[in-house]
Amino acid sequence: MTVTDLISEYRKGVFGGGKIAEAVDIYEEMLEKRCTVFLGLAGALIPSGMGKIIAELIRDNMVHVVVSTGANVTHDLIEAFGGFHLKGIQGVDSELHEKGIDRIYDAYIEDGSFVLFEENIQQILQRVDPELSVSDLMNELGRHVQSPHSFIRQAYLKNVPVFVPAFTDSILGLQTFLYSQDHPFFLDHIKDVGKIVGLVSDAAGAIFLGGGVPKNFIFQSMLMSPHTFSYALQITTDRPEYGGLSGATLEEAISWGKVSETSKLCTVYCDVTIAFPLIVAGVRNLFSRK
Repeated sequence: MTVTDLISEYRKGVFGGGKIAEAVDIYEEMLEKRCTVFLGLAGALIPSGMGKIIAELIRDNMVHVVVSTGANVTHDLIEAFGGFHLKGIQGVDSELHEKGIDRIYDAYIEDGSFVLFEENIQQILQRVDPELSVSDLMNELGRHVQSPHSFIRQAYLKNVPVFVPAFTDSILGLQTFLYSQDHPFFLDHIKDVGKIVGLVSDAAGAIFLGGGVPKNFIFQSMLMSPHTFSYALQITTDRPEYGGLSGATLEEAISWGKVSETSKLCTVYCDVTIAFPLIVAGVRNLFSRK
């Protein structure tokens, strides 16, 4: 059975499988209509092994704007610098701490990878303009790394803006702070608000992997626009009953004017590492048959 066959069977079904097929159709239509595709990255996506998929979507013009947590950028750069994430480590957390190993559920990373990150990022910061926006800094970082599997690198090569609205909430933010203690350095966060607002149009679609700040930053870009997102797709494990944005339904965004009653919306309640590779593979196979 091919992925296309599997999605075809899902399309006959309901519940989670039916939603995955619906998500494939919505993503495919976004690309067919030549929408500007906004991708939100929340949660530990790079440590989970999703970085290559994201990089290839940017490389193949299937994503045009990225909004990420600072942590995902940090871990992307760690791998680009030669660090790595691990699985299969044994031991209780106190023992891991003594060994210099940090745990992210069942993914792990050694303290040495963060040392490598610090050495490289401090060198790069010395070579960039001391006054720039966060998205401009992401572009500069992409210029200085070489890994084809880095989504920051691919974004630089494809001129795809990467926004990090919660930049300081990350090791990258911490390293930038440390650099600023001995060097003149200023990041303009406000400039990026105007920049992302300028990217929205009447042909725009949003894909949210998780929720949090990236989801809100993408959605709020429509608040100063006469348009709404024509398409929106989210993969989440959160629930709407608690009032948090990560679990909020996409339909709730109609009340804010971020999507409309005619927008095509789909929520897949699933682990991103299960659902998104299936959705991407389904979309790719459908396009390859045309």
